[in-house]
Formats: sequence, C-alpha cells, structure tokens
Amino acid sequence: MNEFEKSVQCTRNDAVDSGVGFIVSFGFFATMFIIATLVKYFG
Repeated sequence: MNEFEKSVQCTRNDAVDSGVGFIVSFGFFATMFIIATLVKYFG
C-alpha cells in the first residue's frame, strides 16, 4: 500500500470539489459573457 494512502489528511468526496470548481468557473465565464454582451448592446 502507498504511504500516502495510509495517512489521508482530507476525506472529502472529490466529486463535490470538482462540481464546485466547475460551477465557479462556469459562473465566472458566464458573468464575463453577460458583461461583454451588455457593453456591446449599450455601446
């Protein structure tokens, strides 16, 4: 067995972390798209 598998520091589910990362990055790019659309519409 691997040495790092014996002393696990974080036992959280990786799927939750990856889901949160996806939602945060999607929200960031969606916000940038909305801002660019508003600038093009009002500019």
